[in-house]
Amino acid sequence: MEKPAILGGNRTLEHENSPEELFHWPIFTEEDEAAVLDVFRNNKMSGNDVTAEFEKEFAAWQGRRFAVACCNGTMSLYAAMFAVGLKAGDELICPTKTYWASCLSAQNLGVSVVFANVDPDTLCLDPDDLPRCLGPRTKAIMVVHYKGYPCDMDRVMAFADAHGLMVIEDVSHAQGGHYKGRMLGTFGDVAAMSLMSGKSFACGELGVAVTDDRVCYERLLAFLHYERNEESLITDPALLPFLHLPLSGLKGRANQICTAIGRVQLKYYDARIREVRRANNYFFDGIEGLPGIRCHRVDESTGSDMAGWYIPCVVYHPEELGGLSPETVVRALTAETGFPFHLLGGSFPLHTHPLFQTYDAWGLGRSSRVAFADRDVRELDKDLKRSEHIVVIETPYFKKLIPEAIDRYISAFRKVFSQWEQLLALDDGPLAEETGQWHAAVK
Repeated sequence: MEKPAILGGNRTLEHENSPEELFHWPIFTEEDEAAVLDVFRNNKMSGNDVTAEFEKEFAAWQGRRFAVACCNGTMSLYAAMFAVGLKAGDELICPTKTYWASCLSAQNLGVSVVFANVDPDTLCLDPDDLPRCLGPRTKAIMVVHYKGYPCDMDRVMAFADAHGLMVIEDVSHAQGGHYKGRMLGTFGDVAAMSLMSGKSFACGELGVAVTDDRVCYERLLAFLHYERNEESLITDPALLPFLHLPLSGLKGRANQICTAIGRVQLKYYDARIREVRRANNYFFDGIEGLPGIRCHRVDESTGSDMAGWYIPCVVYHPEELGGLSPETVVRALTAETGFPFHLLGGSFPLHTHPLFQTYDAWGLGRSSRVAFADRDVRELDKDLKRSEHIVVIETPYFKKLIPEAIDRYISAFRKVFSQWEQLLALDDGPLAEETGQWHAAVK
């Protein structure tokens, strides 16, 4: 086999010459444009009629009774926390390795976030860590189907049921995915998700929450939707005295250009992500078993799948490659292909950010994370070390199955990882103490 390009060999491929449709996303057509223009020309951006239709269609697709759209995924998650009744002094369990929006809004409600470890293979909340996180004031669990991988919902729901806990699903990475044949977002009391432009379900800037519970539905509306917090929709006696104004003091209404796009995207989404899964499974089949990496994907024979395969990656195990640093691997892969590979630990563990340690938003002289708590949950963070040094390498995100094109990327991976010993001489140092990012750039 020819030596890797980083050592003077020829490149396996030139990424810029790959077929455009191999990576093009989202897929917008004249149908999307017509839907947008209808909203624009009729000055309906701030209305609710298109949004109401989108909500009906989205709820039917999810197999849930209710859906509520709002301006972005962060707001949908914030509203979901309120919907399940989280209040000052309560505790919310959340995996530490996730995007900040999964739990940061909890502090606005005076809720303490208890961080749980993630499984190093699935990158999702580790159910074995839930007992450590449980306290007298634990009220809910935030489940994140991280990077499209479905969390172990059987064990999470069994634990929640045994301890009387509410469950919120963050489906921002996994819209349309399944766990053992059942659609993600249909397990928890409420599910919320982002549909922003970088996601597999891309509608611009949009969020949506779904539930089967009428009380949760009305609380979602009352929290963020001042024009829908009204007698025709609200029946809960606890909410009736507070009609017409949003209980959050915020306006979470969706822009109807985005919900118009969402209606069109929904019609074709399942078929499109089936193609995405075929393409990425083909790639991972080709690199399965290479030393030092584990393909981050679920066994689809169980009825589970990777949804729209948002942010595909491999989990890196340097101990299998003589301690070869992931930075060197990334440089070698980039040299081999011209593809801008990224070394990511996924999101940095949230418990390591000062915002979850010392920030005092309330001006009470103590961390906002424990401002209304009866125990200092930050003391539990010492048991999160195993979630701090998980290293993943982002792989190409294929949108269409074109075997002859994907084969070249497979060959590049095989060339680099089969000759890893030659790369050791290029190592600049040991594995970084922490790897990850606080936000993901839209590509």
